Order: sequence, then C-alpha cells, then structure tokens
Amino acid sequence: MRGQPRPPDRKSALARGRPRERCLAHITEAIEHIDRHIGDMDKMAFLSNQLVQDAVIRNLEIVGEASNNIEKHHHEFAASHPELPLSFAYQMRNAIAHGYFKVGFEIVWNTIHREWTSTLSEPLNA
Repeated sequence: MRGQPRPPDRKSALARGRPRERCLAHITEAIEHIDRHIGDMDKMAFLSNQLVQDAVIRNLEIVGEASNNIEKHHHEFAASHPELPLSFAYQMRNAIAHGYFKVGFEIVWNTIHREWTSTLSEPLNA
C-alpha cells in the first residue's frame, strides 16, 4: 500500500551495521531470498513461473549493486578477497537491469546454480 511505512523487520540488525558490512549483509540476504524463492524448483518450474523469475531478478540486482559498492568504496576488502566474483555480479546486474524483456532466464537459472552465490556469502559466514 502506498504511503504506509514498511514493517520494521524489513532490515536485519546486520544490515544496519557499518557500510561494508551493510553491503555484505545485502548480498547475503538477497542470496537467501533467491534460495527461498526457488526452493526445490527444477529448471522447468522456474522457467514457467514469472513471479519467481521477477523475485530472483530483483535479488540479483541487489547482489550486483552491493557488489559494485564494495568494489568502489571498499578497495582493500575487494583486493583482499579476489575469490569474490564482485565484477561478475555487477555485470550480471547490468545485463538484467538494462536488458528489460531480453533477459535469458535459462542464463539466470544457470547463474544461480553456480557456486558464485555461495562464494559471495562466505565472508559473512566466516
């Protein structure tokens, strides 16, 4: 509903931390949301469910934007974690955000099933 505030639980306590931790928390939360949205879906179920596709796309945009913020504003952290696919996540975000109706959902499916999502969330889990 327009004009009404979001529920207070929208942001986790971690997301209210320092800027780098906030970016990492956004990445982790978006990946967790993707995992919840796809659940036990197989590829065909994903490709036929526009609601889930839209939710996954939105969260991939969040991952990409937060990854870009880490690269831009937290150089030392990005340099000390070359294993994190920060550039890839941002490039994926740009392809999705500017591709409009040209998004290849098979590519999205393959991307979310690669190890890059778990790799991105590792720094917070350590």
